[in-house]
Amino acid sequence: MVQGTTSDAGKSTLVAGLCRVLARRGIRVAPFKPQNMALNSAVTADGGEIGRAQALQAQAAGLAPHTDMNPVLLKPNSDTGAQVIIHGRARLDLDARAYHAYKPEAMKAVLASHARLRTAYAVVVVEGAGSPAEINLRDRDIANMGFAEAVDCPVVLVADIDRGGVFAHLVGTLDCLSESERARVTGFVINRFRGDIGLLQPGLDWLEARTGKPVLGVLPYLHGLHLDAEDAIASAQGAKRGTGTALLRVIVPVLPRISNHTDFDALRAHPQVDLRFVGPGMPVPPADLIVLPGSKSVRADLEHLRAEGWEAAILRHLRYGGKVIGICGGMQMLGRALHDPDGREGRAGSSPGLGLLDYETTLAARKQLRRVGGRLLLEPGAPPGGAAAVTGYEIHMGVSAGAGLARPALALDDGRADGALSADGQVLATYVHGLFDDPSGCAALLRWAGLAGAEGVDLAALREASIERLADTLAAHLDLDRLLAPLHG
Repeated sequence: MVQGTTSDAGKSTLVAGLCRVLARRGIRVAPFKPQNMALNSAVTADGGEIGRAQALQAQAAGLAPHTDMNPVLLKPNSDTGAQVIIHGRARLDLDARAYHAYKPEAMKAVLASHARLRTAYAVVVVEGAGSPAEINLRDRDIANMGFAEAVDCPVVLVADIDRGGVFAHLVGTLDCLSESERARVTGFVINRFRGDIGLLQPGLDWLEARTGKPVLGVLPYLHGLHLDAEDAIASAQGAKRGTGTALLRVIVPVLPRISNHTDFDALRAHPQVDLRFVGPGMPVPPADLIVLPGSKSVRADLEHLRAEGWEAAILRHLRYGGKVIGICGGMQMLGRALHDPDGREGRAGSSPGLGLLDYETTLAARKQLRRVGGRLLLEPGAPPGGAAAVTGYEIHMGVSAGAGLARPALALDDGRADGALSADGQVLATYVHGLFDDPSGCAALLRWAGLAGAEGVDLAALREASIERLADTLAAHLDLDRLLAPLHG
């Protein structure tokens, strides 16, 4: 099990790299995260929902993602509450205190999934959540040491030296653990190091002498990895200048409950796209394309957009010929109204939408989860046969209906139509996440948005190359024989 001294210490990345290293050796390996809290999720082969990081780790292991790889997923819909997803299906909405009481039930799901994986695979590489030093959450813990103790799992502790204070993080974390928990920590991994390793060595020697635990490796800071983020929008995902002379400016509002911002990874990687995430309080810059992203609390996030001045900015953008795309929750915002009669994402009621497309959306009890493929219909009335491809997935509780949907944005392979395209061709809406991931679809959308001669980015190839590079780095900088020794008894 890989645990971290902090969130974003590198647990997800280390697990992905270890999965590829073991898969290269011909070992049947599977990733596992008992409990994940994230708004970036993926649809699995068995039709459920898990964190995107576990889907990436499955790819690293050479597997299709499965709900057993992340049996408990929490999707926050407020600062104190979340939708609770068990074995890929939304079960209930709980505030923090109620979920703490529910954890024994959640633990049953965790142990059942882990047992199935242990039966099917030679090795299961487990990712913790947050930090095991959160002693206020030790009671009923299912995400870190509580799980490790329950299944008698050895633990590797990873810390991010780029944050500073790495030795304090490691020693302090150990000090917060119980005696039995400290005993199961087999060693440390220091992540994101840049500089002269010789200058770090005295600290490593002190750490090993102080704790009696070995440093299993120091991983260098890897720039330019194209790996799915678990949740937070990192600063590295901000402004980027392309290398070509033609540059398409794309802006995305950072909503309080933004979900699946990995939809924009292909645009971040495109050499002729300047993608900017625009946070609260920031002015809305000029752009060629505005994309409204997914949201876990669509009505509340739309209210936030209005308060930040985005509605007026979008209307001005359209008057000057700009293009707008709404994805999932963003699609719902573009319609005439949003209805949540049962209060599934907050207070019950209705809100006026932006009114740019003629349909309304009502939140239903059943979440729709499916992998999809299809063809773009960027020219109204055009047949889908020769159109650009889109592959992705749907995750939404909203059901949209109205005359605007008669002019769909996509023709899906399962025979359904998806989304809407405005009569003037300036506004596109879709429920499909991963809209830009297919190179042909990405190129077509960029040309539609104004980038003449645009070509797509093969995000899948970039992701695979990043996994290979990560595995090479682990092989070069980790004492893998020592790290994996507990697997051999």
